[in-house]
Amino acid sequence: MPGLVYAEQNEALMTVRAEVRGELITWARERARADLDDLSRRFPKLQQWESEEVTPTLKQLEAFAQATHAPLGFLFLPEPPEESVPLPDFRTMADAARRRPSPDLLDTLFQCEQRQEWYRDYGRANRDEPLSFVGSLDITTSIVEAAATMGAALGFQVEDRGARWADAFRKLTEQAEELGVLVMVNGVVGSNTHRKLNPQEFRGFAMVDDIAPLIFVNGADTKAAQIFSLAHELAHIWLGQSALSDVEVSSTSGNTTERWCNEVAAEMLVPLHSLRDAFSAGRLLTDELDRLAREFKVSTLVVLRRIHDAGHLTVEQYRSAYTAELDRVLGILGEGISSGGNFYNTQPVRVSRRFASAVISSTLEGQTLYRDALQMLGIKKLSTFQELSHRLGIA
Repeated sequence: MPGLVYAEQNEALMTVRAEVRGELITWARERARADLDDLSRRFPKLQQWESEEVTPTLKQLEAFAQATHAPLGFLFLPEPPEESVPLPDFRTMADAARRRPSPDLLDTLFQCEQRQEWYRDYGRANRDEPLSFVGSLDITTSIVEAAATMGAALGFQVEDRGARWADAFRKLTEQAEELGVLVMVNGVVGSNTHRKLNPQEFRGFAMVDDIAPLIFVNGADTKAAQIFSLAHELAHIWLGQSALSDVEVSSTSGNTTERWCNEVAAEMLVPLHSLRDAFSAGRLLTDELDRLAREFKVSTLVVLRRIHDAGHLTVEQYRSAYTAELDRVLGILGEGISSGGNFYNTQPVRVSRRFASAVISSTLEGQTLYRDALQMLGIKKLSTFQELSHRLGIA
């Protein structure tokens, strides 16, 4: 019977076994995107568990659940659960198997939900006013007007973006947080460097709330790609619609909301009138893409799309150039991806500097338990909490 835990007595040893369905074992493995051969090296009887020829011990099942990041209780269900993300899913992945949310994505979403709920309660307790820009636009707003409205509020003009992509991304993040948006940028699940997020599964998401709007950007992506993802998710906040996105700049998605957010993000980052003035048709396209990407602090793929939008490339030319440029970008994907760095610089970015400051202040004022604060900030030691407080200028 599924869910049954029973004991076998063998001489002086007592073995506790868990009666689980083989399809639940298979579900957990596939959900974790785990390779059968790799997992079998750790659990030699895995295929026998799946075929129900052998029943795992409770200890083995606990280790398997930990290895696949599956809730142990789920493995005792009579059949695999149907899991869905708690946001409108606008990803344009053709592979249905890959559309199934991974444990990494689900854990990241639920963690952000918890943080948003805490910050919403914190804001209400402090009588924060609703943020007027959240939901202030709709898809009938023209692309140019929407981009201009957002750009003005964010103070993110081309001349203000700094010398590097990292400077531009930091500027946009800081401006968004100054307005009241919680921006979390992380390339792993929580603080677990062994659980890297996959940009091919998702690039970001937006959780709309008029007190605690939240944006998560996949930090495992290139810095240039992160800038576009952040701009895209900010468009969702202004639109007032939560979403899980893969933010593919070349997408001509049939979804009106995603197409609008893509176009607004592109116009805010690379205004068409500025692109027309800056573009030199006589240069080699690859050189021109690199030059304009440096000037606007965006990816070459965004620049390529804007060159097409400006009428300098036909649809066929654009598609061909996009495929070639994507291959080139993938070949140098490591460029601009954060490899870690100082913890006290990295962690406020992972959890949002605004959120971290609020949690620390609330804890020092006695409103939040230290235990809860450590959990929400992704740290384990009180000494780390104290040092982080000092680095953020709170204590």
